[in-house]
Amino acid sequence: MSLAIVHSRAAVGIDAPPVAVEIHLANGLPALSIVGLPEAAVKESKDRVRGALLTSRFEFPARRITINLAPADLPKEGGRFDLPIAIGLLAASGQLPQEGLPRYEFLGELALSGELRPVRGVLPAALKARERGRALVVPAANADEAALVSDVTVLPASHLLEVCAHLRGHTLITPHVLQLPPHSPPDLPDLADVRGQHQARRALEVAAAGGHSLLMLGPPGTGKTMLASRLPGILPPLSEEEALEAAAIASISDHGFNAAHWGRRTFRAPHHTASGVALVGGGSHPRPGEISLAHHGVLFLDELPEFDRKVLEVLREPLESGRITISRAARQAEFPARFQLVAAMNPCPCGYLGHPSGRCHCTREQIQRYRARISGPLLDRIDLQIEVPSLPQEALRNSENSAEDSATVRSRVTAARERQLERQGKNNSELSNRECGRLCKLGDRELDLLDRAVDRLGLSARAYFRIIRVARTVADLAGSKTVELPHLTEALAYRRLERS
Repeated sequence: MSLAIVHSRAAVGIDAPPVAVEIHLANGLPALSIVGLPEAAVKESKDRVRGALLTSRFEFPARRITINLAPADLPKEGGRFDLPIAIGLLAASGQLPQEGLPRYEFLGELALSGELRPVRGVLPAALKARERGRALVVPAANADEAALVSDVTVLPASHLLEVCAHLRGHTLITPHVLQLPPHSPPDLPDLADVRGQHQARRALEVAAAGGHSLLMLGPPGTGKTMLASRLPGILPPLSEEEALEAAAIASISDHGFNAAHWGRRTFRAPHHTASGVALVGGGSHPRPGEISLAHHGVLFLDELPEFDRKVLEVLREPLESGRITISRAARQAEFPARFQLVAAMNPCPCGYLGHPSGRCHCTREQIQRYRARISGPLLDRIDLQIEVPSLPQEALRNSENSAEDSATVRSRVTAARERQLERQGKNNSELSNRECGRLCKLGDRELDLLDRAVDRLGLSARAYFRIIRVARTVADLAGSKTVELPHLTEALAYRRLERS
């Protein structure tokens, strides 16, 4: 038979749509054409496949070869189709049996020697292969990543000859089983290292418990970056579903996924010179940006006013929706971006406004221009806004630090998250306005206080509901079933910048 069909997967965002690699051999002058919207790397696969087949002592068909990558309107990129093309050529020319091919999906780039090289985006393909009930044949270097998906048969191979021997039934490939290391807390910076800053530590705990965004304002050297770097250490462990989502994004990124980082919350801290594309993703072939790489993790923006204002404005929509859609003329890709934003900034251009030394000589106009680099709509979307003042010398000299460590705080945060999941199935920061009214009911005294605060601070409707969500988180940390006056008072205290 001169026609063979081999199953594979493309990569579109974090999706892995099916691709049928159809190989047809016809009489005529020897020629090879690849159709189905292949980009340059896919077109070049014919040379890699030819070299791999010949060095592996197979016959390259001297016939008119047509390779169709269906569906035809789906763009194909990368070297991931080398292996399925090679298998299809061998099957169409009678050098491999075709009977078992429908049970497998193939991914892998071929070297001229026939060795298999790793490709990006194997984890999303493994998830889809499990849905279809097919085994997935991948390069050995991608085996750990694919095996993160339970109930899927992963067949790792280092060479084209191993795949062919398996399909012939001569030497079967042993399915790969990932041996994850024993679960132990990652070696993260400990919150006990932070001296003083009790209010900032409390705000960090509230942010972790409800998944809220946080902005810290204070002079240089007060511990803002130190506090932000300790947020991942007090967050609860990722669930299996969350870990798979985070790993799938890392899988399609330029750096790929490291199985040793399985289940860890990411901490991304891009420099303030980062572009909008670097932050939210993009490119002619859309790739995830920092907000997607921080999915279910922390995105830390230090020196927030130093970021280009247009760059910061692109954060507004994903902060609300938890997703980002990258649209280009040729294609569109959607990436999840449920990140926890933590930002830090100085109170003025010189950084020392309000410092006990009186070093600041910035004028009021300079301070206003500096803070105006952060737009009101973006500031309105940040739940907790606190000041981190300079520490007194006594706190620095005191060698006995009695502050709680990350493990102690994490236990309270985990308990509060469990209450939220039991009550509503998600974090408080993700509640809609209607759900706030149903799950965060306030009494008459609480409503009166909130109304007066809205009038005095000139808060928007968005800030109104964000304060209620934060109050609900404070109540969860206290183990209270209702939002009471002390919880609401604390939530209002976290809108410091509204008063400046």
